[in-house]
Amino acid sequence: MAETLAVPADDDRRAEMPLVEPSATSGLFEVFRRRYLLKLLVRREIAARYQGSFLGMIWSYINPLTQFLMFYIVIGVIIGLRNIENFGVHMFAGLIVVTFFSETFNAGTRSIRRNKGLVSKMAVPREMFPVASMMVSAFHLGPQLIILATACLLLGWVPDPVGMAALVLALVMIMILGTGLALMFSVANVFFQDVGNAINVLTNFVRFGVPMIYPFTMVEERFGEGVTEYYLANPIAQAVLLVQRAFWVGTTDDPEATAAEHLPDFLFTRGLISVGVALVILAIGQWVFSRFENRIPEHL
Repeated sequence: MAETLAVPADDDRRAEMPLVEPSATSGLFEVFRRRYLLKLLVRREIAARYQGSFLGMIWSYINPLTQFLMFYIVIGVIIGLRNIENFGVHMFAGLIVVTFFSETFNAGTRSIRRNKGLVSKMAVPREMFPVASMMVSAFHLGPQLIILATACLLLGWVPDPVGMAALVLALVMIMILGTGLALMFSVANVFFQDVGNAINVLTNFVRFGVPMIYPFTMVEERFGEGVTEYYLANPIAQAVLLVQRAFWVGTTDDPEATAAEHLPDFLFTRGLISVGVALVILAIGQWVFSRFENRIPEHL
């Protein structure tokens, strides 16, 4: 009797196939093609943060609410600054941008090493872990925006299309910039564990390099227009000014005069240029990540 060649079924073939490394060229496109896995990672990170907590996700509202009240009462009412209207709102609008960037950058930098078990065993694009960190940070940004918008509505703010466009532009800028830097430094953190700690220290200085605890006009008054242009080259500073345009400006008695006095000229043009800079950083981050990706498992 002639022997027949048994052809394994497709499921058997898949079962016998080794767990292959994700292609280094797939990159971010492959991450968003596998949106289901990305969603699972984001849910896992959020659930882990509130695991064992009685109030759970309510803390995501309590923390920013207490921060806002402290800024509004202590900074805006008790201390004050040059009679700037609603300075607590001005400061909190900048704080949510700084917090979003810092959390994305810090968590993204540590994401590969923190998930080393999944990185070594799962055949997924490793860029998924920094991207998931950014999306978790974006999730926690939501309650902060709700609290800020509610406070502004109580102060007479009326949403306008230009302000909402400024908000979207600022958030897109921070998402791209934070993810690009996280891709770049997450690889460095695999080879040198001190990188994560260094980034944590570095982000402490971010809030002093943006017009959050002081108005933008103070930079120009103290250092002149030449220094101001270098100051405005910082995409995070641009994002802060855009969010202040979206919320704080509308809470003042004369929004047009406030915008003219406390915001730079060509704010949207500068913002679009900053988005372009962020895209370049994202491309560099993807290239660096792909360049060293295959060496990650041996160093974990």
